[in-house]
Amino acid sequence: MRKITIAILALIVIGMLIPVGFSADSNVVITYGETTYANSNYKSVVDSFFKSQSNLDLNNVGSKIITADQVNQISSSITGKSYDSSQILSSALVNLNDNEKLQVSVDKSKITTITGDMYISALKSAGITKGHVYVTSPVEATGESALAGIMNSYEEVTDVKIPEKVKEAANDEIYTQAKIVNNSDVNADDLSKLVSDVKDQVSRDNVTDHNRIVNVINNHVQNNNINITNSDIENLANSIEQVQNVQGDVNIYKEKVSGIFNETGNSGFSLDGILNWFKSFIGQI
Repeated sequence: MRKITIAILALIVIGMLIPVGFSADSNVVITYGETTYANSNYKSVVDSFFKSQSNLDLNNVGSKIITADQVNQISSSITGKSYDSSQILSSALVNLNDNEKLQVSVDKSKITTITGDMYISALKSAGITKGHVYVTSPVEATGESALAGIMNSYEEVTDVKIPEKVKEAANDEIYTQAKIVNNSDVNADDLSKLVSDVKDQVSRDNVTDHNRIVNVINNHVQNNNINITNSDIENLANSIEQVQNVQGDVNIYKEKVSGIFNETGNSGFSLDGILNWFKSFIGQI
C-alpha cells in the first residue's frame, strides 16, 4: 500500500513539473505549404520524408502552414511573381536540437532548383548558423518558397523575429540564384559555390560598392570558368549588395539568438528524462 501511495505522489509531482502544452520536441517545427497541408496524400508523402530523414516522432512536433499570401508578400517585391493557394507545395522541418552547425537536407527527387548549399548560404545571410533543416515537396517544385517557411520555423522555435529587411535580402538571394539557374547554362552547385566565395570576399573586405562587387564576381567567374551572362552578374551583384546593406540588422539578430542556439538541446528538462527517472524510482520502491 505504501509503495502505491508513493508511486501516486511521484506521478503528481511529474504532472506539476511538466508545463501545459509541453512537447518532447519543442525545438522542432514543421512548416507545410498550404497546398500540401490541404491534401492528405501530399501531407503523408512529406511526413514520410521527414520521418525517414530525421528519425523524429512527428506526433510531438509543432506545425505551421505557409500560405500563398505570406509567400507573395516576399516574392512580389523581388520577382513580381504571384502564387495562388494551389502552388505552395514546399515544406520544411527545422530541428534545433541538432545545432552543432547549420545543415540542410534537401529531397533532390522533388526539389528541382534550389540546393542545400543555396539554402545554407541564404540562411547564413539572415544570421542563422545552427540547426538541421529538411526540405521536401509532395511533387516536383523549385523550392523557392521553402525559405519563407524555414525562417518562419526559426522564429517559432526561438521566439525571435527576423528583421523584414533581412528576410527580403535572404529571399532575394534564393530567387536570384533560381533565376540564374533557369536562365543560364550554369550548374547549380557551381553557382552556389560562386555565390558563397563572392560573399566571403565581399564580407571580409567590407565591400558595399556595387561596381566593386561586380568586379569581384567577374574575377571569380573567370577564375572558375563559369558560364554566366552579364545580366545575371548584375542581378547577383544587386542581391549580394542587398545582403551587405543589412548586416547591421543581421548582427543584432545574431546577438539575440546566440544564447538560444547555445542552450537549445541542453536545457536538461525533457519528458524522456523525467519518465526514465520515474521508472528508476518505481524500481526502487
